[in-house]
Amino acid sequence: MAPVAVVLGGSAGLGRAVVRELADAGWDVGVIARDEARLASTVAEVEQRGRRGLAASVDVADAEGVEDAGARVQAELGPIDLWVNGPIGAVHGEFLDVEAEDFRRVTEVTYLGLVNGTRAALRRMVPRDRGHVIQISSALAHRGIPLLSSYCAAKAASRIFTESVSTELLHHRSRVRLSQIDMPALNTPFYSWVKNLTPARSRPVPVIFQPEVGARAVMAVVRRPRRRSWVGEPTAFAILGNRISGRVLDWGAATFGYRVQEARRARGAILPPNLYAPSPGDVQARGGFGAQSLPWSPQVWAVTHRRAAAGIGAAAGAVVAAWALAIGPWSRTGGAR
Repeated sequence: MAPVAVVLGGSAGLGRAVVRELADAGWDVGVIARDEARLASTVAEVEQRGRRGLAASVDVADAEGVEDAGARVQAELGPIDLWVNGPIGAVHGEFLDVEAEDFRRVTEVTYLGLVNGTRAALRRMVPRDRGHVIQISSALAHRGIPLLSSYCAAKAASRIFTESVSTELLHHRSRVRLSQIDMPALNTPFYSWVKNLTPARSRPVPVIFQPEVGARAVMAVVRRPRRRSWVGEPTAFAILGNRISGRVLDWGAATFGYRVQEARRARGAILPPNLYAPSPGDVQARGGFGAQSLPWSPQVWAVTHRRAAAGIGAAAGAVVAAWALAIGPWSRTGGAR
C-alpha cells in the first residue's frame, strides 16, 4: 500500500503545494482545513495524480475536531506515516491596534492548531513506534518584526513546543521523528486575506520565494528526516543575525520593517479576512507577488540536495587544501629559509 500523509492547513498556500508534491511522490493524502470547496478541489488534484485523497473540514483550533479527522484518515486511508502541520493566521497591524480577541484567535490557529495536529499525529504514531511529524515554521519564529506580533509570537511558541516534545520522544527512545522547517517569506494567498489594520496592502518581507520552493524543502526532509532545517538565505540571515547582534536587527526592523511590508505591486483581489471564517474562492497555492518571487536560490538547492552539496563542499575543501599546500612555506619556489 502507498504511504499515508496528513497535511493540516493543506487547501491553500504552502500546504497545498506540499499536498501536490506528496501526491506526485506516490503518497495518499488526507487534507485538513475549513473550506469545503477548496478541500474538494485539493483532493481532486490528489486523485488526478493517481493517489487517494480525503478531505476533512475542521477548524484547526478545535482539538477534538482535529483528533476526529486524524481518526477518520487512519480508518479510511490507513496508518498515518507522515503528518505535516502548517496552519497560520495573523493580524497585520501594530500590537496596540490588535483587539485581544483577534490576538487570541491568531494564537489558537497558528500555535494551538499546530499543537492539536501534533497531538493527533503522535497518538497514532507513538504506539506503533513509527512515523514522522513535520512542523512548518518560519524565520519569524526566531526574529520578531513590526506589524506581525501575534504571528511571530505564535511561531516562536510553536518552535519551543516542538523542541520540548522532541526531548520527550528522545527520552523514550522513540523512533517517531519530529522535524521543524523554518521558511522564508513565500508568495501565498496569506497576504490577500490577512486581517490588515494598516492603510497599505500587506506584502511579504523580501526576499520572497514561490511556495513550491518551500514544498520541495519539505519533501527533502520527508526523504531524509532532520530535526531542523532553514530554507533560504533570508532565513539563515535572520536566525544567525539575531544570535550575533539582536540589537542591530531591532534597529533594522524598526527602521525598514514598516516600509518593506507595504505592497506597491500585487496581482489579485484583496479577500475578506479568513481569521474566523474561510475566505471564498479556490485560491490555490500562489499569491499576488509572483513577479517578485524567486523559484530557486543556492541555499535552497543545498537544502534540497544535501548529498550533492556535501560533495561539492568536500571537493572545494580539497581544492583549498591543495592550494594551501602549493603556496606554503615548504613549496620549492617560496620555501622556508
